[in-house]
Amino acid sequence: MDELRTRIDALMDEAGVTANRTLISRILETGIRLGQDGTDRLNLKIASAALAEMRDAFRLFQPFADVPKVTVFGSARTKQDDPLYGQARSVAEQLARRGWMVVTGAGPGIMQAAAEGAGEKMALGVSISLPFEEKPSAVIADETHSVEMKYFFTRKLMLVKESTGFICLPGGFGTLDEMFELLTLQQTGKAEPVPIVLLDEPGGTFWRSLERFVTEALIPAGVISPGDFDRVLVTDSAEEAVAEITGFWRNYHSLRWVGDLLVLRLKHRPEDAEIDDLNERFASILARGRIERVDAQPVEVSDGDVVDLPRLALHLGQREVGGLYRLIDAINALGSAVD
Repeated sequence: MDELRTRIDALMDEAGVTANRTLISRILETGIRLGQDGTDRLNLKIASAALAEMRDAFRLFQPFADVPKVTVFGSARTKQDDPLYGQARSVAEQLARRGWMVVTGAGPGIMQAAAEGAGEKMALGVSISLPFEEKPSAVIADETHSVEMKYFFTRKLMLVKESTGFICLPGGFGTLDEMFELLTLQQTGKAEPVPIVLLDEPGGTFWRSLERFVTEALIPAGVISPGDFDRVLVTDSAEEAVAEITGFWRNYHSLRWVGDLLVLRLKHRPEDAEIDDLNERFASILARGRIERVDAQPVEVSDGDVVDLPRLALHLGQREVGGLYRLIDAINALGSAVD
């Protein structure tokens, strides 16, 4: 093993790899181990293609790393004369005007509507090759704004990984799969809190039907917690959807777990009275102690992790993700959060 790693180090030297060498070494070593394991050809093709697709997608998003992004999901079968088409186009146009790039699956229907609304420069596409799906009209600028993938799992990763807001319009199995994966990632804590909007046509009942199912079936069955759907806004207003996406980041910036301590980084320093009020309103979501103002933790300082931002810290109760979303909403509504 030591000889292999020495040879990999020499290869990285020859290739001019200087950053993140430990991680690159691990990738190369894993590839060699796959060969030593006698992994069959089909599995090797899956691993090789997945890694290549992720590289292509990383390169697509890298130039826009500092631009906020929202992913829009919805049916590929939605026609241009459908009110949902106009709704997707409108919400994307409004967000693009506010500086948000719009990420879609680069297909027809809702995906094309959102790309049209965003415009060439503000639209990014992560498409998938399907034998039976029609291609959308050219909307996304060129190959610098889109990438095509073979596998759903790599495509879904990139549709979720880069965005800090999500809007789901009515759709079929694929849309519902993407929407439920978003909720699962949030519920399990595998993804940081982000705004999720279920947007319908004006007067539509598609997502309200889902909301009733959650309330009347899932919660009484005990398979989810009562607050798990609190993280979702169900609306038929494009303006309300835009306000939800942008307002989520009005004061809240990010979070980090330091052991069992949850540290919330804010854009504005809260007043003492505001912290007291938060403690009174959100005592039920705490495992112990209080919500306190803290400095950047040592590990944050060593990592240079937005150390200049004000912070609040708390011990969050188990399965209180819905409560965390309500707390973030309250933090965004603080009087100290001056726009």
